[in-house]
Amino acid sequence: HQVLRIKTRNEEEVQKLQLLESLEHLELDFWINPSTPALPVDVRIPANNVQAVKAFLESHGIAYSILIEDLQVVLDKEKQDMAYSQQRDRSSNSFNYGTYHSLDSIYAELDHLASEYSNIVSKLQIGESYEKRPLYVLKFSTGGSNRPAIWIDAGIHSREWVTQASAIWIAKKIASDYGKDPSLTSLLNKMDVFLLTVSNPDGYVFTHTTNRMWRKTRSKNQGSRCVGVDPNRNWDAGFGGPGASNNPCSDSYRGPSANSEVEVKSVVNFIKNHGNIRAFLTLHSYSQLLMYPYGYKCTEPADYAELDALGRAAAGSIQSLYGTTFTVGSICTTIYQASGGSIDWSYDYGIKYSFAFELRDTGRYGFLLPASQIIPTAEETWLGLKKIMEHVRDNPY
Repeated sequence: HQVLRIKTRNEEEVQKLQLLESLEHLELDFWINPSTPALPVDVRIPANNVQAVKAFLESHGIAYSILIEDLQVVLDKEKQDMAYSQQRDRSSNSFNYGTYHSLDSIYAELDHLASEYSNIVSKLQIGESYEKRPLYVLKFSTGGSNRPAIWIDAGIHSREWVTQASAIWIAKKIASDYGKDPSLTSLLNKMDVFLLTVSNPDGYVFTHTTNRMWRKTRSKNQGSRCVGVDPNRNWDAGFGGPGASNNPCSDSYRGPSANSEVEVKSVVNFIKNHGNIRAFLTLHSYSQLLMYPYGYKCTEPADYAELDALGRAAAGSIQSLYGTTFTVGSICTTIYQASGGSIDWSYDYGIKYSFAFELRDTGRYGFLLPASQIIPTAEETWLGLKKIMEHVRDNPY
């Protein structure tokens, strides 16, 4: 397989790519969808169709470059690195935050954190996945009852491995910095934090066992041989609108109805039952973006000015560490109109501080970010999250 980066110059070329996207026999996997001439389009192409796609692009005069020459080489290296560090972990009996882990290994580390930092960390099960795997949330709390809280989740799209890996690093960071970092300490003395490190466990296991590029859930679709729903098109926010597919074989299939996916429904129920969630922060990859609502429509949210300023401040914090630049804006103006997304639902539900992060990189490796970048990614992401969390702490509503 090859990954190409296609640069469109105008709306007409974007439409040509959308035509290409509709040709199912080509089995294209768009890592970045064709939406606007301003954005590059990254697409994975099975080896036997590479020539056909290149011929199509060339015949229409559309410029492209090869992002990843041979995807299998990258996949093999990732697998090899994982096996190597797993062995090293076993011999040293410690969790290596700088490598990718299986679901079982992540879940074991959640237990380890809850026991090592039992003064502030506890583990809750908020539901189970379609294939009956538990959905575990870490609760960081210094007491009180039903304090205002911050929600953070990662890995709703299973192939975005740097998000689950960053989330588990962030869990350790919050736990170990309490009592040392004055800002975080004051935050946890006032508020709770809930962290869902693996939002889509079935998909995540599937990316380890079968198909590294799997994005959706693993639920069965009635009347179709294609499996899975895009859980970030399944929320009850403009559900079924533009930027989501009604084709079960599509990677952005919205599902039969809003909240049809138990992984989504479990989070919605948890947030509704809690009743005091003040921020909803979700981690995706890749593209280095920090976005606020809306995605399902292209109008500004009521709190546009505050969210935009806070997003820019958080992007500044991210950049301060390694110089990684993030683009800030609403989903619709920054990438494309997309309906049924989580932060649109949370914002419309009344959670003012709703943000989606797209972590590293900008396409050199895409979803296959080398493990050597996990910790730097987590560190800079934490600074952005912390900036937002401090604002939430200091601006109750």
